Amino acid sequence: MATFKHISSKNARYSDAEKYLLFEHDEFTMKPILDESGRLIPRQDYRIAALNCEGQDFAIACMRANLQYGKNLDRGDVKSHHYIISFDPRDSADNGLTVDRAQELGEQFCRDHFPGHQALVCTHPDGHNHTGNVHVHIVINSLRIEDVPMLPYMDRPADVKAGMKHRCTTAAMDYFKAEVMEMCHREGLYQVDLLNGSEDRVNDREYWAQKKGQAKLDKSGKPTKFETDKEKLRKIIRKALETATTFDEFSELLLCEGVTVKESRGRLSYLSPDRAKSITARKLGDAYDLAAVNEMFTQNALKQPVRHSVLDKLREAGSVQRLVDIDTKRAEGKGVGYEKWAQRFNLQQMVNTLNAYTDYGFASMDELNEWLSAARSELQESREKLKSIETVLTGKKELKKQLLTYWETKDVRQEYKALKTAKARAEYAQAHEREFKLSNAAAKYFKDHGITKLPSTKALQAEIQQLISEKNARYKDYREKQRRVKELETVKSNLENILGHKKEKRHELIPS
Repeated sequence: MATFKHISSKNARYSDAEKYLLFEHDEFTMKPILDESGRLIPRQDYRIAALNCEGQDFAIACMRANLQYGKNLDRGDVKSHHYIISFDPRDSADNGLTVDRAQELGEQFCRDHFPGHQALVCTHPDGHNHTGNVHVHIVINSLRIEDVPMLPYMDRPADVKAGMKHRCTTAAMDYFKAEVMEMCHREGLYQVDLLNGSEDRVNDREYWAQKKGQAKLDKSGKPTKFETDKEKLRKIIRKALETATTFDEFSELLLCEGVTVKESRGRLSYLSPDRAKSITARKLGDAYDLAAVNEMFTQNALKQPVRHSVLDKLREAGSVQRLVDIDTKRAEGKGVGYEKWAQRFNLQQMVNTLNAYTDYGFASMDELNEWLSAARSELQESREKLKSIETVLTGKKELKKQLLTYWETKDVRQEYKALKTAKARAEYAQAHEREFKLSNAAAKYFKDHGITKLPSTKALQAEIQQLISEKNARYKDYREKQRRVKELETVKSNLENILGHKKEKRHELIPS
């Protein structure tokens, strides 16, 4: 899933930001790594672009702009803002996300949401944890050098004017997160709900504690995974939640592990034996709060064995994949080596397929077809619900666009009304022809859609973000149902091939 982070900096040396993007740095100290000759080591792979710098070096362009407007000259001024979009490691393999495409998305995101700012956009193919998560750095000068249109996260006149500074407010971060989610949905990438927390909430402090602890273990040669105190506590809670059906049973299971759970005003906190102070569920993640815990009690009380869990287990061990058509591949010119590999591959997929069919408990191909038909129906229903939300969301976004345009031209309309003569009004209207066209188009939109009372931009943005969260949940459900249909279709296809090949082409499936 993509994540979104923000870091503000008071460092007046803009070149340090560029140096971090271009050269290797120690992940713990954040200091540059030098070679044997004391020189900086360039990063092996990256994409970088400077925006709004007019061909100048980013650092020089920023300092000249600061001097021109007399801003960012004091030690305590925030000189730059650093935003990071980190994509899910699975996006590269599963969804075709490349470094070049991520760079394009990052540059467009910067143009759309940080207009008027000098910026560096740089994409790296991997993160600190070397899991292959492509990520984009967007570094902007806090000073704005151009007048810009009003954006949904802006709420002051100064937010659109040249010579003023960017403000990263809570509303702005919520807006950016919603836009990242929409970008991932549009590109078909993995995404979690950034607006409503996460099941396991790991802050920067815990992340780096885990990284440093793991580094020490690796250095000592111990093949062990380091776990923070919070992660150990999460594991204990998750284990208790696997079987507990009531809060008393949950408390008893935790006590067996030395953990005390306490409820106060609808909130849970957990006290492990090695701590003097409880940890709130909010700090552990949404999966450990009262609502989530009660939901697990209900699920456990009604729990029935479900057939699709078998495919989940198969996916962990190695998913069921379609058999290779060796005749077709041979006709395409594949050699003996490929044929031997295909024979072994087909044999493994036969085993996986037959295990899935048996463990599912299907009595016949007809029953398998019934399950596949039901899964396709569920997929279609999920698709329709997703499209319904997208339709509403598109309408709200268009309303927001027209509303921002209308308020942006408010001063022009008021100045026009204040003019006393027809000649002055005509001259003013001609001089501001563009603004009046936009204003009239927005007014027509409101009239055509029966909108007599304009909503506040803040309330409308909150509504849009709620719809994006709902869309994200529906999107995850849709992808899960889509994956299940594909797996059932693969099991069916393989079974049909196995039954056909057993008599005619056994030698193609089983290596000698």
